Amino acid sequence: MSTPAPSGAKRAQAGVQRFGTFLSGMIMPNIGALIAWGLITALFIEKGWTPVARIGGFGDYATVGGWPGGLVAPMIHYLLPILIAYQGGKMAYDNKARGGVIGAIATMGVIAGVPSSPMFLGAMIMGPLGGWTMKKLDSLWEGKIKAGFEMLVNNFSAGIWGGILSIGSLYLLSPVVHWVMNRLADLVAYLVNHNLLPVASLFIEPAKVMFLNNAINHGVLSPLGLAEAAGSAGKSVLFLLEANPGPGLGVLLAFMFFGKGAAKASAPGAAIIHFLGGIHEIYFPYVLMKPQLLIATILGGATGVATNMLLHTGLVSPAAPGSIIAISLVAAKGDLVKILLSVLLATVVSFIVASVLLKADRSADDGDLAKATADMEAMKGKKSSVAGNLVGTTAAPQGEIKNIVFACDAGMGSSAMGASVLRNKVKEAGFGDIKVTNESIANLKDEYDIVVTQETLATRAAPKVPSATLLTVDNFMNSPRYDEVVEMIRTQRQGQAAPAAAPVAAAAPVAVAAATPAAAEAPADGVLSTESIKLGASATDKADAITQAGQLLVARGAVDAGYVDAMHQREESVSTYMGNFLAIPHGTNEAKELIKSSAMSFIRLDQPIDWNGNQVRFVVGIAGKNKEHLQILGKLAKIFSSNDSVQALENASSADEVAAILGKVNN
Repeated sequence: MSTPAPSGAKRAQAGVQRFGTFLSGMIMPNIGALIAWGLITALFIEKGWTPVARIGGFGDYATVGGWPGGLVAPMIHYLLPILIAYQGGKMAYDNKARGGVIGAIATMGVIAGVPSSPMFLGAMIMGPLGGWTMKKLDSLWEGKIKAGFEMLVNNFSAGIWGGILSIGSLYLLSPVVHWVMNRLADLVAYLVNHNLLPVASLFIEPAKVMFLNNAINHGVLSPLGLAEAAGSAGKSVLFLLEANPGPGLGVLLAFMFFGKGAAKASAPGAAIIHFLGGIHEIYFPYVLMKPQLLIATILGGATGVATNMLLHTGLVSPAAPGSIIAISLVAAKGDLVKILLSVLLATVVSFIVASVLLKADRSADDGDLAKATADMEAMKGKKSSVAGNLVGTTAAPQGEIKNIVFACDAGMGSSAMGASVLRNKVKEAGFGDIKVTNESIANLKDEYDIVVTQETLATRAAPKVPSATLLTVDNFMNSPRYDEVVEMIRTQRQGQAAPAAAPVAAAAPVAVAAATPAAAEAPADGVLSTESIKLGASATDKADAITQAGQLLVARGAVDAGYVDAMHQREESVSTYMGNFLAIPHGTNEAKELIKSSAMSFIRLDQPIDWNGNQVRFVVGIAGKNKEHLQILGKLAKIFSSNDSVQALENASSADEVAAILGKVNN
């Protein structure tokens, strides 16, 4: 089926987004340098918090040997533009340093041509141009150089072309860039003098949710703001036009109080990420879901800009990301309280307007947020590492699903059980060619198609796997998420014959045991003994239940007494609740030396106890030597994922019956 060609407007939007992304790619890697310059400026210039002439470059150190003195002026005039140019040239030459070097050389001509003004705009032109033209020149003689002359040709071609570009930019580009910068500065001055700068919010706020803000922010506002901050003012309000978190925070607060369904439930977490983390894209789906909320963000943004203009506030350097923390760190001396007031007023206005609009809207929010997030990711051109995970969207990966990982804190306990259950479901559905593994969050790499983890660990896993679909579970035995995974695979392969499940030998251990070392020494009567089975038990709380399970292991001689403390420590870091009324407390990785032999204890409670908000009736303590606990967990997973087996354990009247049902763990 042919796909209809995108409209002209869509193509134009995509083009602007790509352009903005490229500009952002030059600026973002150098934000650390911009912040370093901003902090030095805020602290040590003549109007700074703690003026130091040698660092700030004033007084006797205004010039040294005819050159700008101190650190502030050399950094803003030379270091920062050259860093930006280097990054731009490197990006234009397929991320090769050769392109970055040529871009930096070429930019020196623009810098020298207009030494009185920071040449950020010139760097953003000559950097990529230098890298791109060097790439094209290299392609002319690629494969035509005789062996032994490659270094000679490469070095001299780069030197000659870099010199030509530098001289050309000195005479040809620097006057043009200087004229453009002056005209843009005149435009900003006109808007400021006529109190029209708040009107910029009419363009900036809608541009943000369409991912066009990078072209505006990094292409125009940041260069102009840096030039202004390098002048006598020492600060610029332009840095606050896009970075102010107030408009987005107001929308999210309105959803917290007046939203519905998934939007209301996820808004508090989104507000924290947005306000403190500075990731503004977290609120974009909420606005896309209710486009009328653009009115709230525009009015909130305009309020913030007007407040900053009225109070003559500004930042000394760009605040990236747009976190209230980053903004506070680069606020100009004496402006912090005023800037915080502008954020507060922007939030209040945005909140009031958004609240009125939400209360007047009679449509249901539930279910729309996931669609809005998907629309946002389609507009952005890639998966959002924060928005999609926060609202729990489960859109299938764009590529073929081949590699699934279950991640937990250590990658050995709950993840092994979850992986075992999910692996069995995937194989039973006829997709035995799909790899299902388990791993610790610390060792995750962005190479998986689907990542499954506990709800409490999602925020740690998400940054490590931005390209994967992240699913969260709170029930390891029979989570509906497992069925979603199977349906994702089945839907993706519709129209194709499902691959045959891989044959499994009858005597082979459950999946997770395949890669484990040889079995550890176990007691003569197996991992599970009837003396370690306790029926008709009672526990006051989960701590009491963990202690009882651990003491049964100690009494059997399988572990030292200190292992019980390690079981409690493990529970403090991550819950061992598995679903189907089952909890499997076990020790930490550091407690391995306390294990004498692999063993398991089983407790069935007459009255279920609360386990972090879940009901638990079966408490199984485990201790595995030489990673044998993976085999134990895998076999337990297979047993407890069956409702019939759980019911049989519920009805068992003796330890022997329980041992027979759980007999697989001794095989």
